[in-house]
Amino acid sequence: MHNDWRDDYQARVARLQRSYAAIPSGTPIRLAKRTSNLFRPRAASSHPGLDVTSFDGVMHVDREARTAEVQGMTTYEHLVAATLPYGLAPMCVPQLKTITLGGAVTGMGIESASFRSGVPHESVIEMDILTGTGEVITVSGKPEDPHRDLFYGFANSYGSLGYALRLQIELEPVKQYVHLRHIPFGDAKSMQDAIAQITIDHSYNDVRVDFLDGTVFSAHEQYLTLGEMVDTPPAHLRRPSDYTGMEVYYRSIQHRQEDLLTIHDYLWRWDTDWFWCSRAFGAQKPAVRKLWPKSKLRSDVYWKFIALDRKYSLASRIDRLRKRPQREPVVQDIEVPVDRLTEFLDFFHAEVGIEPVWVCPLKQRDPDVRWPLYEFDPQVTYVNVGFWSTVPLPHGVEPAEGRVNRRIEEMVTALDGRKSLYSTAYYSPEEFRTIYGGEDYDVLKTAYDPDGRLLGLYDKVVRQR
Repeated sequence: MHNDWRDDYQARVARLQRSYAAIPSGTPIRLAKRTSNLFRPRAASSHPGLDVTSFDGVMHVDREARTAEVQGMTTYEHLVAATLPYGLAPMCVPQLKTITLGGAVTGMGIESASFRSGVPHESVIEMDILTGTGEVITVSGKPEDPHRDLFYGFANSYGSLGYALRLQIELEPVKQYVHLRHIPFGDAKSMQDAIAQITIDHSYNDVRVDFLDGTVFSAHEQYLTLGEMVDTPPAHLRRPSDYTGMEVYYRSIQHRQEDLLTIHDYLWRWDTDWFWCSRAFGAQKPAVRKLWPKSKLRSDVYWKFIALDRKYSLASRIDRLRKRPQREPVVQDIEVPVDRLTEFLDFFHAEVGIEPVWVCPLKQRDPDVRWPLYEFDPQVTYVNVGFWSTVPLPHGVEPAEGRVNRRIEEMVTALDGRKSLYSTAYYSPEEFRTIYGGEDYDVLKTAYDPDGRLLGLYDKVVRQR
């Protein structure tokens, strides 16, 4: 992060533009990335991707202005490592270390600060975007910016309008520790009411709430975890817990009323066990965990197992050999208005049955702006519900039919909600347009990718091209 970062950055931009121009017309353009957090397959390509690996790193942190100049392929792990020494952090830090800033902005990111700070694209000040024409445009939300339509339309465009190369983002001051309270609820309605109240008051029982998320273990056992940033630990919690070794964070929620984590460990509390998904690989069994290298307890390692299974269909082959029913992957994050949360959870427990489930409230930070490709009512609190597993299917039903996923889409739409697009989607073109931008997207696509060099949003996320 030296003073002439702009010169180095502009040199990388020029090299990338030359590489982009060298790709033959009609060739699908994809990014060559080391990591991905997308759970939808896509058609194979015989062409090399656009190499953007050099756009990884924080170029400058301005402590006084509380801003950072960040390259688009910078992982949040690297971003947090660069800002914490200044006592600062991004306004919203998604749960997994290898999510990139550019990916969280062009896709969707969320975390436990989202009830007060919104989602990652809401704390972007300006961006440099490589558009479908090969031009790099600096965009912002300023009224006089001729490209402010792209600034607001970039969120949830998933690379179909361009790629963010540089982002100037807001940061917020953080404290050394996070004091946690795990509040149990015996039914979803009580939890729903508490979420609504905390989102308004930013407190619970007269104690400030800086972070808010929840874990649903069953219809009769759910917890909200309330985090308060503190410089000095409470007297009865002098030593912070460590969930990067033998202990498993999500299991502690059921057994501890209070806890203490460093701000660093709090931000990455879910990454160590990929929420709870590491159990699929045996990583939560004490005998296995004792032998598992501590540095390999992280989400991108588990991703490699998923990639192997996708390549060789290992789990499906084992199920067939053991004459087990086929299973449909159900890996989704959805958002519904807070007053419809109980309805969704009741449906989910009855028809899907995955446990645990993650809940995380969010509210649009600035009620006066509009994000057309993932539009919320700015006056309403929404709750993200995340579930990541597989479900058994009746005999004769193929996973590719997406029977369970389609039913979830129907219910989310009926409850005035939205579904994130990082995983499989089954909407018809007409349904998709009504939910994800419609005419607004068409105008943006025509303006910034007139020759269609970048795959369209529907082709990417539903047709899996």
